[in-house]
Amino acid sequence: MLTWLSEYESVWGPLRLMRFITFRTVGAACTALLIGFIIGPWLIAHFRRLKLGHGYIDDRTGALGATYFDKKHTPTMGGLIIFFAVSISGILWAAPNVWVLTSLLVYSLLTIPGFRDDYLKIVHKNRAGIASREKILWQSLAAFAAMATLTLHPTSAGPIRELWVPFLKYPLLTAMPVFVLLALLYLWIVGFSNAINLTDGLDGLATGCTITVALVFGIMAYAAGHAIIAEYLFISHVPGTGELAVLCGALIGACMAFLWYNSHPAEVFMGDTGSLALGGLIGVMAFMIHQPVTLVIVGGVFVMEACSVIIQVGWFKLTKRRYGEGRRFFLMAPIHHHFQKRGWPETKVVLRFWILSLAFGLAGLATLKLR
Repeated sequence: MLTWLSEYESVWGPLRLMRFITFRTVGAACTALLIGFIIGPWLIAHFRRLKLGHGYIDDRTGALGATYFDKKHTPTMGGLIIFFAVSISGILWAAPNVWVLTSLLVYSLLTIPGFRDDYLKIVHKNRAGIASREKILWQSLAAFAAMATLTLHPTSAGPIRELWVPFLKYPLLTAMPVFVLLALLYLWIVGFSNAINLTDGLDGLATGCTITVALVFGIMAYAAGHAIIAEYLFISHVPGTGELAVLCGALIGACMAFLWYNSHPAEVFMGDTGSLALGGLIGVMAFMIHQPVTLVIVGGVFVMEACSVIIQVGWFKLTKRRYGEGRRFFLMAPIHHHFQKRGWPETKVVLRFWILSLAFGLAGLATLKLR
């Protein structure tokens, strides 16, 4: 929205800065950070007055169960802090185009089931939250909405059908069939939506890892939208996607503000309101800048968390069928709880996973040059 101010640079020279994505990215990050600091305390106080904590005793046993018992009155739905900060800052600083519109559309559509899930758990004391079918329905709606927007808009209809993978200078597929595109887009949006949801189990864990991923993809989005840089790195040049760097900047600022209140001991939890939507947002942005496979590397912590649950459930069912008694591969899943069961303090688990996230992020950035 603020980009139109650049038209008045003749009135005041510094307004020309609004033309530059780098300036607007920093502006978006600072604005989101400020919004988060302004509305954060108000929302947290409001949540506390309404007693929007889980309010039930966790059924885990031992020291881990005691930890969760201590947190049962901590308010959740903190994802609203991130949502408002990202949305307002993104609309203000990013130049409106199909890429930005699709990102915010997916983010908004996935915030709804997350909020509803938290609402049912907290207000109605329904520990199951929304039904799995309803959650899948919302995630499917987000994927179909993104698909329709990107394939029908003339700017994105061609580029979105290209499939790029790391280490190759040219696209693996230049025109994916529509059903393949839909399947991959659905997998990335739904998969990473659920992956971040699973990661959000310890104070600051999902938020800190999201900051790393957003930083890396902000750089990649800027490179994809810059013709000269894209040509130099032998990556896909997608005109207009540089604006996604501004959105990533807003996401970084919003998550930094939220982390201020979510760091151990947390004053507020993200809840499904934040985690489901953040995963979908990151997934669709990675797809639009032609870096979907790179997200598997950069978001390695999220992938690791999701795979640990798949392995745990699969191993339990296999051993139950074979031996008549289900066995666990990990002490507990997702895998961050496995390390807690092994005696690691929560802060150590979080910090070490942040280190892993940074390492995965650097490895993802390295793929830009290794072609």
